[in-house]
Parts: sequence; structure tokens; C-alpha cells
Amino acid sequence: MTEHRIELTERAATHVRKFLARHDGSVGLRVGVKPTGCSGYKYVVEPADQIGAADCRFESNGVQLVVSADDMKYLAGTEVDFVRDGLNEGFRFKNPNVQDACGCGESFNFATPVSDSH
Repeated sequence: MTEHRIELTERAATHVRKFLARHDGSVGLRVGVKPTGCSGYKYVVEPADQIGAADCRFESNGVQLVVSADDMKYLAGTEVDFVRDGLNEGFRFKNPNVQDACGCGESFNFATPVSDSH
């Protein structure tokens, strides 16, 4: 995987394609982070209705991924998987930029962000 990309596993891509099929007008999946929680950030995953001039775009396993340039510095090199554990299911992020997470696992903090080239 290239350092300045985000990749979906095939399992995650299969789930995302089904998810996006239910959202008319979406051009892909937007992945980002937002400040929250006791450690600092949480992931945001939602349909992308448009692609802005400053957005980074990637194709991974047949899915268009859209990431704001601001968020890309925190997400570069991330692999996104979709996992089922008993009755629970959801995305799991393997992000090399995460420095630590809170005890409840809902938020995390970053090491120094990567440069914002995309």
C-alpha cells in the first residue's frame, strides 16, 4: 500500500458497495476524522454526495474513496476492514498514524501528521 492512500479490504469494499447502493446520488464513500471523546478524534464514514476541489480521491477494490485534504494527513496509509464479532459489526481501521486510544476504545490520538501531499 502506498503511504499517501487509504485502502479498503475486499470485505470492506463489498459492504461499502451494498451501503452506497442504498444512497442514490452518492459518488463514493467519504472517510474522515472529527474531534471528540477523551483521546481526541473518532472516524467518520458516510456517503460522499460530491467531491470538492481540495478533496483527495482514491479507488480501492472498486470503491471511490473521498477524503478532505485536512483529514488526509491523519489517514494516510490507513487500511479499512469490515468485521463481524458476534452480533456486532463495523469498520476496523488499521491506521499507522494513531499514537494511542482511550480505555473505552471510542476515540484516539495521532502522532505527528504526515505531510499533506496527495
